[in-house]
Amino acid sequence: MHYAWPWADRIAQFKFSAEPGLATPLAALLGAAPGVASALGAADLLIPLPLSDQRLAERGYNPAQLLAERIAPARLPLRLDLLVRTRHTAPQHDLPRAQRLRNVRGAYAVDPLLAGPLAGRRVVLVDDVMTTGASLFDAARAVRDAGAAHITALALARTPPH
Repeated sequence: MHYAWPWADRIAQFKFSAEPGLATPLAALLGAAPGVASALGAADLLIPLPLSDQRLAERGYNPAQLLAERIAPARLPLRLDLLVRTRHTAPQHDLPRAQRLRNVRGAYAVDPLLAGPLAGRRVVLVDDVMTTGASLFDAARAVRDAGAAHITALALARTPPH
């Protein structure tokens, strides 16, 4: 869905206004989107994009993790330990496109001691809102470099192109 009316206010509440209770209805929307069920059905691992420690402390929860927990089929492992946020970055929504792309470059990594479960696996990455795709791209790069065979990205919403 587009990060626009009528969803923008609810998604912003979920992300920025300490409304984790919105995770359940928003995850239902994500789970019902075309292609999501087949992506989850073909996956070996589900990984939400992690927040920096500072951002997690500010929000109190990770919106991507809450969405992933609610869309994960029982048989699909949800891995919170494989992908890590290596540094805090400026909020993406405050930056122009070119800076967004640079802002998160190298901000995600896979712990080399835990990379084994990624080798040859089909991974689904989950994020809340995709703007330029820079965060998902960098996370996918880290997962691919750790040996994942196939990566699918799911996002609750996408900002409309300008």
